[in-house]
Amino acid sequence: MTLIPNEDRKTLLLTGASRGIGHATVKRFSSAGWRVISCSRQAFPEDCPWEAGPENHIQVDLADPGSTDRAIAEIKDRLKPQGSKLNALVNNAAISPKGEGGKRLSSLDTSLEDWRQVFQVNFFAPITLARGLLDEFAAASGAVVNVSSIAGGRVHPFAGPAYATSKAALAALTREMAADFAPRGIRVNAISPGEIDTAILSPGTETLIDGIPMGRLGEPEEVAKVIYFLCTDPSSYINGAEIHINGGQHV
Repeated sequence: MTLIPNEDRKTLLLTGASRGIGHATVKRFSSAGWRVISCSRQAFPEDCPWEAGPENHIQVDLADPGSTDRAIAEIKDRLKPQGSKLNALVNNAAISPKGEGGKRLSSLDTSLEDWRQVFQVNFFAPITLARGLLDEFAAASGAVVNVSSIAGGRVHPFAGPAYATSKAALAALTREMAADFAPRGIRVNAISPGEIDTAILSPGTETLIDGIPMGRLGEPEEVAKVIYFLCTDPSSYINGAEIHINGGQHV
């Protein structure tokens, strides 16, 4: 890892860091010398090899607005020693309810309670975190990356309508945030991954490979590289974009 003085070290706030895209993102930013503050419902696992994890982890239930507000206050406290600056926020945490045996729930059988919980985590938590930390972003001319999904733009055989509509709403929110946050020096963009090879893939995902022009699943590291690009200087004039990372699956 690159050694950078604490006062010059950039900070990333990442939700959903424990696996898949989130875990790959932690490794990508950490290798570049960033401090990564991770957020999840679980306490930091004792067997995780990431040394800085325990001191940079915040336990928060993003489905609970009160818990999210408390986490924002704690994040502000943790940022004070570094000048109360936050360089990047990646809203990666998301939930997708399933039926019995992992069955896809349709719009006819998804309960309203499930729909509310999905939107609280996938849609309301991202804007709550970004607005709650607005001053810290402005102090660093920071960047926000919202993780949407290919399911936000088309009916997906495994992702249900609650997840899909929340991701479509998040993509629309990204455009609104880009317009509203830019005057404060903050850029907001989204990524829209397709079928990425992680432990949380639904059974049968391999059947979708024939519909991907590149003929394979994506790797979490490939997504993490795009997230890093959107949070750093090479993307300094990109704002309000949605980048599709799906091997051409949407064409």
